[in-house]
Amino acid sequence: MKKFLMASVATALMAGPALANEVKLGVILGFTGPIESLTPAMAAGGELAMAEVSASGKLLGGATVTPVRADSTCVDSGAAAAAAERLITSEGVKGIMGADCSGVTGAVLANVAVPNGMVMISPSATSPALSSVEDNGLFFRTAPSDARQGQVLTEVLIERGIKSVALTYTNNDYGKGLADSFAAAYEAAGGKVTTTAAHEDGKADYSAEVGALASAGGDALVVAGYVDQGGAGIIRASLDTGAFDMFVMPDGMIGSALETNFGADIDGSIGTVPGTESEGAAMMADIVKAAGIENGDGPYVGESYDAAALILLAMQAAGSMEPGDYKGKIMDVANAPGEKIYPGQLGKALEILAAGGDVDYVGATAVEMIGGGEAAGGYREIELKDGKITTVKYR
Repeated sequence: MKKFLMASVATALMAGPALANEVKLGVILGFTGPIESLTPAMAAGGELAMAEVSASGKLLGGATVTPVRADSTCVDSGAAAAAAERLITSEGVKGIMGADCSGVTGAVLANVAVPNGMVMISPSATSPALSSVEDNGLFFRTAPSDARQGQVLTEVLIERGIKSVALTYTNNDYGKGLADSFAAAYEAAGGKVTTTAAHEDGKADYSAEVGALASAGGDALVVAGYVDQGGAGIIRASLDTGAFDMFVMPDGMIGSALETNFGADIDGSIGTVPGTESEGAAMMADIVKAAGIENGDGPYVGESYDAAALILLAMQAAGSMEPGDYKGKIMDVANAPGEKIYPGQLGKALEILAAGGDVDYVGATAVEMIGGGEAAGGYREIELKDGKITTVKYR
């Protein structure tokens, strides 16, 4: 019996390092669909954190991290759920960086992550409805809720003396949640929303929608849509008909495609996108530049790095790659107390955690998690000048 026990222990010891030799993380983003111009850089941002951890050799006794990509489509909840199911059942991922758009994120969480006990950290799902979703402590996000963005966008407009706007939104969870948040905040601050109308993505012509918006009037048109889809169509139809030339654009509209498609035609237009001018943001910019990531200064790249980093640091804090073991450590590593950790310092953080110490992950986006696990968040106010997206200030 003693020999049998000793053999069993030896087998377990040999199996332990083998099991921890590789940690797979899912990267589920809309590589096709209405934000497909944004997601390659987002994925690359998350994968930078994974590569940094692998290179350190310090995760769970020397495990490497392998990213496994899947397409959320951003809009097809069934396809997103199937992709996430494949990540878990076929690929064996131990965490998911994603999803991206709010509707598919909610679907993946409810239909796949919760039933399978899988941790998800979204870098970009911003619907206020996700703040109160039933998640069994498995869902987090490094982007702030649109309840906050509606307030920030209101501040920008009021300060600029824009007293009335027409409002259109993409007809999904993201668009509706943001439109409701903004309209409530703007009208509470004394602004007037002349009309609110949903638009569908995927149409060839938006002149009818723009005609109805123009008939209501307004100093500007707020477009809560997608830069690669209906939102761009609304702007094009507005310019072609002369209905509007001043646009207000939340995060889903901010990307390099805005410059490519419209350039100086929308100079003076403004918007908001999550961002900070923190020390970590500057460090992240250097890392992204050194890695040669195209559009690395685009939306949600830092948030993606932070999402992947938090999963891996939580694993180290728990001493386990199993989601059920490390989900309770994510808030711990994200917030004080502990040594502050910035981009490029993940190896240092892993050492501290392995020694039983605490870290306060600041990351690329000044991470501070509140409530059930969402970012408190800051925003970058942008303006189009000479056809380019420029930063006005941070809020």
